[in-house]
Amino acid sequence: MCCIRLAIIAPILIQVLSSPAAAQEYHPSMLVVGRANPPIGHYDFCRLGRGYCGEREVVEPSPLDERLMALIRKVNREVNKRIRHVSDQEAYGVEEWWTYPEKDAGDVEDVALEKQRVLAEAGVPLSNLLLAVGLIKHGYATALLVVVTDGGDFVLDQATDEVLPWYEVPYLFLKRQQRDHAGRWAKLGDERPIDLDLDSGSSTTMEPI
Repeated sequence: MCCIRLAIIAPILIQVLSSPAAAQEYHPSMLVVGRANPPIGHYDFCRLGRGYCGEREVVEPSPLDERLMALIRKVNREVNKRIRHVSDQEAYGVEEWWTYPEKDAGDVEDVALEKQRVLAEAGVPLSNLLLAVGLIKHGYATALLVVVTDGGDFVLDQATDEVLPWYEVPYLFLKRQQRDHAGRWAKLGDERPIDLDLDSGSSTTMEPI
């Protein structure tokens, strides 16, 4: 499976279906509107000590310059190419298991974790490298990496080698890590009109929002 599957709950349906159809200009940075529960897979990732999930120093957003854009494009492209997609069920025998890729294979969240690790090792502050969850077609969701810059938030996605501003990515963003704590998540206010093709999908849940 290529993605995390989520239950479609009423507030999300209302948000998607009532969004204005007219094109709008959006703030270059994602809007944080409150706290959110971490994805179950990330909660277990932290609980089992598979990665750092504590407090972290919040620094200024990374300067958006040619060097940074070249770096994040390179990392996005190279990790996408290097990591062969294998579902958690195939690899670990469970529906959801967040971890760093083993033997250059993993699911979408493993790819996002790997990009976060590579960029951190390259000197990008961890408070500017945030895991995020976005809702895609048919009630599924995907894990992504968001890079916080002084020119806005940019998204690294397993599905494309392009690095786009968050508001150009055709997913409904639900939540992301808090900048000050790797184990805590924040709710995002994304009111863009996103066509999720909900009628033809299923609402079977593999992971609650």
